[in-house]
Amino acid sequence: MIVTLTANPSLDRTVELPGRLERGAVLRATASTATPAGKGVNVSLALHRFGGDTVAVLPGRASEPLVAALVAARVPVEPVAIEGALRSNLTLTEADGTTTKVNEPGPLLSGEEWERLAAAVLAHARTGAWVALCGSLPPGVPLDAYAGLARAVSALGARVAVDTSGAAASATVGEAPVDLVKPNAEELVELTGDRHDPAAVEADPLLAAELAGRLLRRDVGAVLCTLGSAGALLVTQAGAWHAPAPVIQPRSTVGAGDSALAGYLLADTRGAQADERLRRAVAHGAAAAALPGSEMPAPADVHDLLPLVSVTSLPLTGIAAGH
Repeated sequence: MIVTLTANPSLDRTVELPGRLERGAVLRATASTATPAGKGVNVSLALHRFGGDTVAVLPGRASEPLVAALVAARVPVEPVAIEGALRSNLTLTEADGTTTKVNEPGPLLSGEEWERLAAAVLAHARTGAWVALCGSLPPGVPLDAYAGLARAVSALGARVAVDTSGAAASATVGEAPVDLVKPNAEELVELTGDRHDPAAVEADPLLAAELAGRLLRRDVGAVLCTLGSAGALLVTQAGAWHAPAPVIQPRSTVGAGDSALAGYLLADTRGAQADERLRRAVAHGAAAAALPGSEMPAPADVHDLLPLVSVTSLPLTGIAAGH
């Protein structure tokens, strides 16, 4: 089973625009959707669509629209009741796939509420293969909360995947054992303290792999770095691989990274080797980017893209070993 924790979930409203976003203008949308969201929620939704065994742990009352939507979709979910209401986020997508997000901060969680949320994760981790700690931490939760939870999960024998950013990522990576980190190029630069322009890293898989290799020296087992239209790369102690993204017509990049993480974890639990795990991640991510809003792809969407994804081993002897 793959357990996901979404510490700061949201109900996401996505508005599709026919052209470019113009500040100060009155714009007419071509479509609008509202879906349960948050990185871990998206991962569980994606896994469920492929028959993966998952449970989404999140704060919130059972009466929250987000929780009700997951129940209606038959996605296993364990809400942990809190006093505050969950947030709503707004996403604006332009015709070429350019995405603008406006995220609310989320409800304030007390120390007792976080402890109950962590306890729910650990209860599932006892029988889980992976625990994915995803997204931002809500107000009131210490920045090192993921690190403490990662240590507790590892002690139970489950593997830990981390997909967060900013101070929460810095307080986790290198401070606790992590089996998989999934940054994008900007987050990779931030985590390593490097001074390269994230756009240059995204366009240069060799440079991105070199930076990812640095994280392996900090008690990280593997790095799955998404590179936007350049695909993704995987760096482990055994080597490094890159897979360019297939050509698609992008509609929304929201959730594409979450779908990529789901594809990777699903392939791993089914015994796939490193190159196949990366190939699946890239196909899942591209399939999500071709869909509106934060919609997760169906098996047919990914099946059509898999033949278009090729994986190449990168000549980085010594990098993955931390030399």
